[in-house]
Amino acid sequence: MSASASRAPGLGPAGGDPDLIARVEPLLREAGLRDRASVVHVKDRQSTEAHFGAGPDTVYEIGSLAKTMTSLLFAEAVEAGELTAESTLGSLLDLRSSQVADVTLEELASHRSGLPRIAAGPRDRVAALLAVLRHRNPYTADAATLLAQARTARIAGRGSFSYSNLGTALLGEALAVRAGTGYPELLDRQLFGRLGMKRSSTPLSARDLPPGAPTGWSAGGKSEQAWTLNAYAPAGGVRSTPADMCRYAQALLDRRVPGLDALEPRWDADNGSRVGYAWFTNCIGGADVTWHNGRTGGFTSMLALDRCRAAAVVILANTAVAVDEIAIRILLDAI
Repeated sequence: MSASASRAPGLGPAGGDPDLIARVEPLLREAGLRDRASVVHVKDRQSTEAHFGAGPDTVYEIGSLAKTMTSLLFAEAVEAGELTAESTLGSLLDLRSSQVADVTLEELASHRSGLPRIAAGPRDRVAALLAVLRHRNPYTADAATLLAQARTARIAGRGSFSYSNLGTALLGEALAVRAGTGYPELLDRQLFGRLGMKRSSTPLSARDLPPGAPTGWSAGGKSEQAWTLNAYAPAGGVRSTPADMCRYAQALLDRRVPGLDALEPRWDADNGSRVGYAWFTNCIGGADVTWHNGRTGGFTSMLALDRCRAAAVVILANTAVAVDEIAIRILLDAI
């Protein structure tokens, strides 16, 4: 049987905190999660976990949650005086006289650059669509291709919120070039190493994955190829574990993360949200919830913070279905 034809197993056996398991298991099943899922709840520096077919060190693709990490790198560089919010992309990357050269790094970090979600060239779009339909990785552009895509990109609606993977990829590339290193090495040095996130990594291609690297399932239950995002890694190429993401969440609550100013909401986004540098904030049930989610072909993720109550919820799963509402319900004790 081919990988794309195989079917997902049911949600795996539960382990962890019995109360949290009882709260989340029916919600996960109702959402359509299969195979592996992990839920971490942090409150007042204490964490509880519920795992299904998984454990604290199970590896998941975290998708666009990687954008929050890229935004922290940017905010730290600004705080250190190495860059300014108004530094332009063209001052760091070879973009020649293209429209995108004048876009600021702050506009990229806050999705206000006017860049499209992904490269808008017909060939790029067709290739990405075919990959998705075939349950393959659509993000194969290397750094040279990314720059070529940027040079031909058209800016529309600059200054208004419009979510852009292309924009975050360019932000991460610019930060890495300024630091004189690759993006994975920069993230390892500035974030993973500092926080003790020893199982987190940023594989750029399938060659960087260990044998038997975990894969996931589409919402319809089809097996998906691993997504290694190459030059788009700053927008969604990180793999992590529940234990490491618990460390990340706790460090955010403890204000031990470099570039924490990235979380502060500054501009209007979609659906009543405010956006800072990548991070979204919504007022829900009287609480300010700071959050970001992620989804790849076969994985989903959500990190929600209630910084005033020192609480956080992380959900990771290897089924590509939304878990945002579940995370927020747990965070706000609404169930």
